Amino acid sequence: MKKGKKIYEGKAKIIFATGDKKLIIQHFKDDATAYNNQKKDIIEGKGILNNRISEHILSNLNQVGIKNHLIKRINMREQLIKLVEIIPIEFVVRNIATGSLTKRLGIEDGTVLDRPLIEYCLKNDELGDPLVSREHIIAFKWLNVFELDWINEEIKRINDFLQGMFRGVDIKLVDFKVEFGKIESDGRKEIILADEISPDTCRLWDSTTDRKLDKDRFRKSLGNLVEAYQEVARRLGILHEQSNIRPLKYTKPQAVKIKKK
Repeated sequence: MKKGKKIYEGKAKIIFATGDKKLIIQHFKDDATAYNNQKKDIIEGKGILNNRISEHILSNLNQVGIKNHLIKRINMREQLIKLVEIIPIEFVVRNIATGSLTKRLGIEDGTVLDRPLIEYCLKNDELGDPLVSREHIIAFKWLNVFELDWINEEIKRINDFLQGMFRGVDIKLVDFKVEFGKIESDGRKEIILADEISPDTCRLWDSTTDRKLDKDRFRKSLGNLVEAYQEVARRLGILHEQSNIRPLKYTKPQAVKIKKK
């Protein structure tokens, strides 16, 4: 599939056109960002690992009936995917309290929730991706009642599957973010899973030590981000070149500086 002109560039990915109007190429960058793009860096190899991990997860989800935009991985950094009309909502699924949830509500970090908590955020960087309610989503017609209910059920299935996948390799799925989009199918709009599922979009902790294996290593200046992503890929059976994987070492947390607007 020939890569055409650049359609869109985000914080972590670039989208290119193809000769088929229904298909696009998604390129994974090495850019790392946090705190609404106030902290940023380039970390060599991150995009390659996210490409491999997301392909693995989306392929496995497809096999259990979770439809998504992935067609295939075409090289180390790129995937051929379906062009979808992205729904402007980020769906955040929490199994363990941490991050912004603990700061907003004063919940003790690491609290295991009795049942998964689903939060909705409006996809708008200028507004800081604010939390919105079910009523907001329906009132502003981002989704109707039936679509939102269907997505919530699909999210529960995704969460169950991912928890089992990661538990099998001694990783806790703390929380994760997913996005959905609409495509034309047999003359009607169909909703499918889109974007990516990777250590950039999940919080993953080692089951025994609670060592962070996700983007929090960048957010909190813990270091060794690529090594952490490699560890996730190795446990999932994606990386087999043991000699190329450096052990993840403890790095003392450093203060994170956030620019004031």
